[in-house]
Amino acid sequence: MEWAEIFSEGRTVAFILLFTRFSSLFMAVPIFSHMNIPISIKAAMAFFFTVFFFGSVPPLNIPTDALSLTVAILGEMLFGLAVGVVLQLAYHVITFAGGQISFMMGFSLASAIDPQSGVSMPIINQFLSLMALMVLLVFDLHHWILLYASASISAVPLGGFMITPSLFRYIIHAMANMIVVGFMIAFPITALSMLADVIFGMLMKTMPQFNLLVIGTPIKIAISFLVLMATLGATLMIVTAQTQDAYNFLEKLF
Repeated sequence: MEWAEIFSEGRTVAFILLFTRFSSLFMAVPIFSHMNIPISIKAAMAFFFTVFFFGSVPPLNIPTDALSLTVAILGEMLFGLAVGVVLQLAYHVITFAGGQISFMMGFSLASAIDPQSGVSMPIINQFLSLMALMVLLVFDLHHWILLYASASISAVPLGGFMITPSLFRYIIHAMANMIVVGFMIAFPITALSMLADVIFGMLMKTMPQFNLLVIGTPIKIAISFLVLMATLGATLMIVTAQTQDAYNFLEKLF
């Protein structure tokens, strides 16, 4: 390929659109969107992978006027956002479940800044979120995302992404599924906490000197931690399966 062809108008526009696609992906998808990764590093990774995959970009089939380029850039940003929303909904099943578990354990007020999202979250949420993140790294989610980005270059032409009704239907289904699966993950601790409340209520009726705050609350927390450790492996497997299902949907959609 001659230098004049490399720096032609069409190739330059293709480079900009591909850089926008990788940038939006790295800002939206799990692992790469981690708040502890500086913006400069994300931009450098987007530029590196743009250069790496630029040779496989097919010729553009869009006009190069200002309006068409603006629409194409917005489409590439929507592409990364759509992929990120689909994967984040599957990943945040564990965050929703952690919120329910923290509430039942009485840890709702024990919160700190979550390194993944940058917002204040209960410590149980953070523990489960970081554990799920490590498991997804072990299962090579970051490699899945890069492979998907590579395959999308030919499956979704640059500047040709359009939001489909099936994407909206899946997002609505994923939001409902996040609530259902989150409650399912938190159910063992929720059920045992409610059972402990019933038992403690009966004890307070029979023994009025029983101090629920001094004795009952530590017992509930200890039981919840035991159940959490016993179900942690199954919980992480559920999150991995949810993320894999979301990834499989992306392959079928685009």
